Amino acid sequence: MEPAAPFDPLPAHRFFSASCFNKTWALLDKSSRTAAEDEQMLLLSLASLWHWTQRPDCKPHNLAVGNWLVSRVYAMLGQADNASLYAGKCLLLSADEEPFYLASAHEGAARAALLAGNAEAVTRHMAEARRLAELVTDDADRTQLEDDLRSIC
Repeated sequence: MEPAAPFDPLPAHRFFSASCFNKTWALLDKSSRTAAEDEQMLLLSLASLWHWTQRPDCKPHNLAVGNWLVSRVYAMLGQADNASLYAGKCLLLSADEEPFYLASAHEGAARAALLAGNAEAVTRHMAEARRLAELVTDDADRTQLEDDLRSIC
């Protein structure tokens, strides 16, 4: 009897990092969710981020997007402190990335600040996100970013 081949978790991490992300978005896009769906949405966003942390091909922009998604979910759930925590992580991870990632980080920070009632931070992050959005060269990315910014104010 031959020994079993060693288990390679990488395919699972690749699958679940993307699958959990997409399922989170599907729940975010729903016009109304149940409490159970809200819980599922949060767990999926955290699972996506965790699976990214297990991938050897993970780059700072992947972690930035993962933290941005978790921040967005917490904002949708009305949890300002958690939304701010993950938006802050996204800002740090995006600092040296392309304008789209940093602009998205500021969008997430603005959303969290709005929820927290911090008007000064909302204004600051929105201005920086809009400035950076002008530097985004991909039309689809810029449109998505602008749509996200319009949904804040």
